[in-house]
Amino acid sequence: MQPAHHKAATVRLMGFDVDGVMTDGSLYFTPAGDEIKVFSSLDGHGLKMLQEAGIAVAIITGRRSEMVSRRAENLGITLVHQGVHDKRAVMETLRSTLGLNHHQLGYMGDDVVDLPVLRACGFSATVADGHDFVRQHVDFCASKGGGKGAVREVCDFILHAQGKLDAMLQGYLA
Repeated sequence: MQPAHHKAATVRLMGFDVDGVMTDGSLYFTPAGDEIKVFSSLDGHGLKMLQEAGIAVAIITGRRSEMVSRRAENLGITLVHQGVHDKRAVMETLRSTLGLNHHQLGYMGDDVVDLPVLRACGFSATVADGHDFVRQHVDFCASKGGGKGAVREVCDFILHAQGKLDAMLQGYLA
């Protein structure tokens, strides 16, 4: 099996789950029934950096939420698939549409329902507080939890594996 950094070096499309990955997995509802989600600004900037580096970013999630649509729009993410029951099928459609091979796909999920898509991608990742079984079957496990910088950690890992991170960070020192 190839080390995680070799697998991350080939990623051209990185997909992310939302609840438990981009958020801490908590579900907040107002008395009126409106859903509230909390996202990390560090994670958001990592997603923007991936896109700036030419890596397509997709959100593939089982739940539907207006907050996810707003967050994706704010980050310039256009590949947004909500209410998905078969995440692997969505990733396969994206792979075909973008003309990529399986080794160029990556996904970050946190629970056992994500395993089919995680195992179908060349690079797989999870959060520190992901399900134990998932952590045993991915290439990279972040040291941070969902909604607490884990997405940024994976974004930085991919960019570093592709030799792009240092130059991007140096740009902020100018």
